[in-house]
Amino acid sequence: MGTVGSGADGIVAAVVIGGGPLRAPSDATSRRFDIVVAADSGLDVARAAGLRPTHLVGDLDSISTAGSEWAAANGVPIEEHPADKDATDTALALTDARRLGAGEIVLFGGVGIDRFDHLLGTVAALGDPGLAEVGTLTAHLGASTLHVLHPGREVRLELAVGAVFSLLALHGDCTGVDVRGARWPLADADLPAGSTRGISNAAVEPTVTVATRTGVLTVVVPRPDPSTTPDHPQQQSLQQQSPQEQSPQEHR
Repeated sequence: MGTVGSGADGIVAAVVIGGGPLRAPSDATSRRFDIVVAADSGLDVARAAGLRPTHLVGDLDSISTAGSEWAAANGVPIEEHPADKDATDTALALTDARRLGAGEIVLFGGVGIDRFDHLLGTVAALGDPGLAEVGTLTAHLGASTLHVLHPGREVRLELAVGAVFSLLALHGDCTGVDVRGARWPLADADLPAGSTRGISNAAVEPTVTVATRTGVLTVVVPRPDPSTTPDHPQQQSLQQQSPQEQSPQEHR
């Protein structure tokens, strides 16, 4: 779990996408959402998880007939797009949540997302510069929770000691990266786009803090959290660095 600072106040929105049932419906129903934006068949997924969609977005090519009828009968605003479009339903739903004033967005994806390109597209959409004004961006995808930090954002992760997490600069270079409470702390570090330096770090305190000054940083927390820290082969080289300069090495 984690909380993000710097403007996480205001409307809390859930965005639910298709791809099968949610990994843990309790994640969706254990808190209150001001709005629930369903991306196409995400409406069926949301209702099955106990969420009541307030908005429906997409080309509506995969929502069930029963879902469409329910939306119409309950007066759910529908923003229908043509099948031939320049954005995925997920990206459109995220944009809609932002347009509706969301200060926090929690995206829920099903456990059965079998299109790797769709999964990558979802992660890419979370890094859209248009979402920079949203204080908190969290995504539950498959067996992982992602915290996407836009420039100037910070996340505080409540983790078991030894739990593994990773940092990835998937949307371009990140600078001014700080990590506290971890086996490999960072202070004002640079993570170039595509770098694996941030893979498989581990918590040494109950609260891990991650921040980036520039760039979009993706923090990945696998679930369930491993109970032990990763075994890194290059301990000697790590010991030769100062504590603030130590960096996680790729777990091989």
